[in-house]
Amino acid sequence: QVQLVESGGGLVQPWGSLRLSCAASGNIGSIVSMGWYRQTPGKQRELVATITIYGNTNYADSVKGRFTISRDNAKNTVYLQMNSLKPEDTAVYYCNVKGVRYYRDYDSWGQGTQVTVSS
Repeated sequence: QVQLVESGGGLVQPWGSLRLSCAASGNIGSIVSMGWYRQTPGKQRELVATITIYGNTNYADSVKGRFTISRDNAKNTVYLQMNSLKPEDTAVYYCNVKGVRYYRDYDSWGQGTQVTVSS
């Protein structure tokens, strides 16, 4: 089992900043990539940003230039720095880890952290 502990969500005013963190622990095997997704009521979960173990990143068009994903491989932790936040960024943000354990792929999700952008 992989445990993901997320932190950093909350209420922020438009154009403000927040930093999300997600630490992976447990039987993680070899992590391939870590990332963040978000979901609002009635909508499908959507990709925000991902980063591979080699540092290759991928961002949703809607967050490019505003959000930055990074990771600390030694701590198995991924971060999402969110700047210039907009009300449409309001969502539950989920941490995701993809890896290999005992020659099998796995895909683990955190419980989610609420981000609310409002004045």
